[in-house]
Amino acid sequence: MNAGLAAAILSSALGGTAIVATRYLSGTLDPITMGAFRFGGGFLVLLALTMAQPKRWPARSDWAGVAGLGLLFFGMFPILFNAALIYTTAARAALALSTLPLLTMTAAAMLRVEALTLRKSIGVLVAMAGVAVALASSLHDAPAGAWRGDLIMVAAAGCMALYNVWSRPFVARSTAIAFAASGMAVGASALVLLTLVSGRASAFPQMSGLQWSALAYLAVIGGALIFYLWAYALGRTSPTLVAVSVAVNPISAGLLAVPMLGESLSASLAAGLVGVTAGIGIAAWPKRAR
Repeated sequence: MNAGLAAAILSSALGGTAIVATRYLSGTLDPITMGAFRFGGGFLVLLALTMAQPKRWPARSDWAGVAGLGLLFFGMFPILFNAALIYTTAARAALALSTLPLLTMTAAAMLRVEALTLRKSIGVLVAMAGVAVALASSLHDAPAGAWRGDLIMVAAAGCMALYNVWSRPFVARSTAIAFAASGMAVGASALVLLTLVSGRASAFPQMSGLQWSALAYLAVIGGALIFYLWAYALGRTSPTLVAVSVAVNPISAGLLAVPMLGESLSASLAAGLVGVTAGIGIAAWPKRAR
């Protein structure tokens, strides 16, 4: 397994825990405020790490592209992501987000960034089937109107797919941590501005200690570490191969949602995990030398 794929799998596994933390806070904070704190705090962490040792920041000719990707991924994506979890469960949201490999593969082929191969297509479909098997038994426990959250999360996955496809050349000309910090600064600034102008930060004084801990986790792990690992992966392997790792996301979300949120999950999780592992293995299998 190459370093890029390993980083993507770790990022996706941690991303599942971020879904649970977001679901936990969805009744207290609105999507914009939660995103502002998550990525504002994440940017400060990445900035401190970047300044600790000199990194190659994006070139001036790349600023417009980096800013656009930052607004897409760290501005629009978290609003849709957080809004989805108001209507649906963590398990269903993770399942909807697992459409990312298919969306990324399609976008990469349409934009002629990556060839659509049979091997990767089969790997993506097997991984998504594994997710469906793992979570199928919990889908009947969804709240009323959960389909709204599912559709919103698919739209969030679309934003992430475009980010995956367009990011790699920018990461190659900079570094993963500097690219992630630059994009996060733009997206977080927009969210912080919206939060302050609309007076949405009034909910902070009423938060409990456990809620503050969840918010701090979203900033440090869900804002800084996850997206640094994702940018690192995009700089070292193909967009589709990075995206297929998101199939790990629902597994970790489903496991943590049981003790944290009281959501149910059956023994089918083991079978689903086998499918996810097989799908990633098929997609990542090296081409045979001719």
